[in-house]
Amino acid sequence: MSFFAYALAQRSYLLEKIAEHALLTGVATLAAILIGVPVGILIARRPSLRGVALGAAGIMQTIPSLAMLALLMSLMRTMGWPPAVTALILYALLPIIVNTLTGLRGVDPDILEAADGLGMTASQKLWMVELPLAAPVVIAGIRTAAVMTVGIATLSTFIGAGGLGELIWRGIQTPQNPRPLLLGVLTASLMALLLGGMIGIMERTLKRRLRQA
Repeated sequence: MSFFAYALAQRSYLLEKIAEHALLTGVATLAAILIGVPVGILIARRPSLRGVALGAAGIMQTIPSLAMLALLMSLMRTMGWPPAVTALILYALLPIIVNTLTGLRGVDPDILEAADGLGMTASQKLWMVELPLAAPVVIAGIRTAAVMTVGIATLSTFIGAGGLGELIWRGIQTPQNPRPLLLGVLTASLMALLLGGMIGIMERTLKRRLRQA
């Protein structure tokens, strides 16, 4: 059986694993955005907290993925989604926090001074001036985090969280039949490329609108 015939025969199972992987990745990325963007805003306002926040997020990146999953599984005393999603959130935080901070610090001081001259409060200035101008940089960080999460999520199968990692693991267990491994790897890569491309379009659209404003 050719690879394409195998992929067609496995389409129902493949669609199920894609759905699991997309849901796992989507939930983790959304949670990381909801945590990372506010943290980035906070440390942009309070430089004294930057070292702690960036250091903690950076340490998470240095822990090997399987070790992180095993550690969280042990701490949470459960397998499946809870430790898998938690690990993915922790890995996704750094690029989102860093890009939020970078985007906010990159806003032209003259624009901020003009906003002050209009009598804007700190909150109004943040929501109406700073975040819109920083949005392309923030979205670039989200793009990096999302693409990275798709890849790391393949390891979640080792703790029972499902996803495309199950196909990859099946292929590893049967070296004489590499088709499941190839199918899992290609599908995960395609998902990462599509997701990165979609977010990249959003980023370019925002940049174009800001130039036209």
